Amino acid sequence: MNRLAKETSPYLLQHAHNPVDWYPWGEEALQRAKAEDKPILVSIGYAACHWCHVMERESFENEATARIMNEHFINIKIDREERPDLDHIYMDAVQAMTGSGGWPLNVFLTPDKLPFYGGTYFPPVKAFNRPSWTDVLLALSQAFKERREDLETQGQNMRDHLAQASGFGSKTAGLELVPKEEQFTRAQCDTIYSNMLQQSDKVWGGFGSAPKFPGTFNIQYLLRYHHSFNEPKALEQALLSLDKMIQGGIYDQLGGGFARYSTDAKWLAPHFEKMLYDNALLIDVLSEAYQLTGNELYAKTIADTLGFVEREMTDAGGAFYSALDADSEGVEGKFYTWSKSEIEEILGSDAALFCAFYDVSEEGNWEETNILWITKQAAVFAAENNITEEALERVLAISREKLMVVRAKRIRPGLDDKIILGWNALMVHACCRAYAALGVDRYLQMGVKALNFCLENLQNADKQSFFHTFKGGIAKYPAFLDDYAWLIRALIAMQEVTGEGIWLEKAKALTEYVVANFSDEGNIYFYYTEAGQTDVIVRKKEVYDGATPSGNAVMAANLLYLSIVYDGKDWSDRGIAMLAGQSQTAVRYSTSFGVWAGVLLQLVNGVREIAIVGSEYKSRLRDTNRYYIPFKVLLGAATDQPGLPLLEQRERPGETLIYVCEHYHCIKPVNYIEEIINLK
Repeated sequence: MNRLAKETSPYLLQHAHNPVDWYPWGEEALQRAKAEDKPILVSIGYAACHWCHVMERESFENEATARIMNEHFINIKIDREERPDLDHIYMDAVQAMTGSGGWPLNVFLTPDKLPFYGGTYFPPVKAFNRPSWTDVLLALSQAFKERREDLETQGQNMRDHLAQASGFGSKTAGLELVPKEEQFTRAQCDTIYSNMLQQSDKVWGGFGSAPKFPGTFNIQYLLRYHHSFNEPKALEQALLSLDKMIQGGIYDQLGGGFARYSTDAKWLAPHFEKMLYDNALLIDVLSEAYQLTGNELYAKTIADTLGFVEREMTDAGGAFYSALDADSEGVEGKFYTWSKSEIEEILGSDAALFCAFYDVSEEGNWEETNILWITKQAAVFAAENNITEEALERVLAISREKLMVVRAKRIRPGLDDKIILGWNALMVHACCRAYAALGVDRYLQMGVKALNFCLENLQNADKQSFFHTFKGGIAKYPAFLDDYAWLIRALIAMQEVTGEGIWLEKAKALTEYVVANFSDEGNIYFYYTEAGQTDVIVRKKEVYDGATPSGNAVMAANLLYLSIVYDGKDWSDRGIAMLAGQSQTAVRYSTSFGVWAGVLLQLVNGVREIAIVGSEYKSRLRDTNRYYIPFKVLLGAATDQPGLPLLEQRERPGETLIYVCEHYHCIKPVNYIEEIINLK
């Protein structure tokens, strides 16, 4: 066993028995590199990563390869989910060097942590236009001995490049003098919509071609754009994307929950790992789609996905685990796929109908086996097979249950059971949104339990700062910007559905902490890492909305929301300045800046400030939450609340009133939200 045996990360523990002399990232390894004057190999991955497992089997478990690594390098393993800050830095470096990135990420550093060479997966022998791993190791070891100065210079230049890339935002270039109505316009929103539609797949939904990711921020933008400006094509494309994913193999047709992405354009064949964050973000957007359309398919998908999360990804204390692996028994997707004969044996006379509906064949629809997916809508299929929809669904439901019983006995994919603060916050937010849309109390209870777990177990003794991860009773690593931004967003959402002001107070306190400890020199954007962290070569600023929302984009939205709640002009000005610096990029690269695009749409559309005061405020909150009002600030209380302008001087004896204000004027208060027509 190597030093990784003492770690808590499931990914690091997977490598604890490698013959490679792995270190976790830390002073011991970094000091040894300096003392022995050796280059550092940093290998970054995560527990659910298929190609990480492949490279481990082929190279890191090989004694001869390990000898080369141990002799010539100080070898460090990093779980990218534990240390996203290091992953961001070294991923950016490798992308700058090679033009592409991914995991496993293998990057070579000088003893001063400066990157001079890197790549992703390397095969054990030369293949796929890639050099073999041993060739790379020997060539770099030789280069470090013979061309040390060149490599040092390369590393310094790369550090300067990375620092320069985060140099934006020090000045607002006089934008604060321009009225926001001129900075953020309907024309920009139209261009974003047009760009998104241009990149969308009109047949199979989603954006771009294979590999295809869910693109939840873009779908959300299209829903909100349609709602704002009554554009049916935006709604059509958003719903097509959701419907095709729900019908696809990316969605677990038996157990609920979504895989990370599809390897093809039709959503048939996923990379089978299931990540907590993807499912949270999809529940968010499905909740909005349900509010907008009332389509029961979305309610069922939310129920089944949260059922999966509750069943397979929830800790006894209520917090959420990180991920399920793609592989079981060393084979990708084995847990989820079926042969036709297996299904026939289990289902008997119902097998023919089931197989026809889910595209199961003798030869298989993927790598000689079958992924369950739906190629025809139930109504069409039922009509073609002379059966009612109700009868079809009865047979399918019974069949799915039978297959689930059998599947439960299979060897399960590996579970990454570490608890990540930010990802938990995303799922808490999703639970709040699902509860708002559907009113199912269990969803809210899931969110409350997880949020309380995080507040109790990941908060530092100073009661201000947080840790990033928790596992085996141990909280580790200072929380990053994303953790705080997403947690503040979850706290805001929790107040909207519970009407309990304590959540807002926590959101305000955390925002003050982020402003004090993460702000850049221009006091506009936020660094990814907290001030005072010493083990990173640069402090990066992340603005790109990738698989998860940019912490800066979410902080801009948080600042704008809380500035209305607490009447804070500084926060409002800062949120607007943040968006002003990114708005042109969001217009130009719409599908990569979807959250920023949504903030821009909000500022153009305007925010409805809804305050509910009176003894029945909680039931009125529930009524209000059922409606699709995407751009709102929603507060509730039984009595007037000094210090919260929206809840001051509102109370009227014996009544519960709903106040709706926008652009500094309010409409006449009403008793029920239904009395307000055309509220958006």
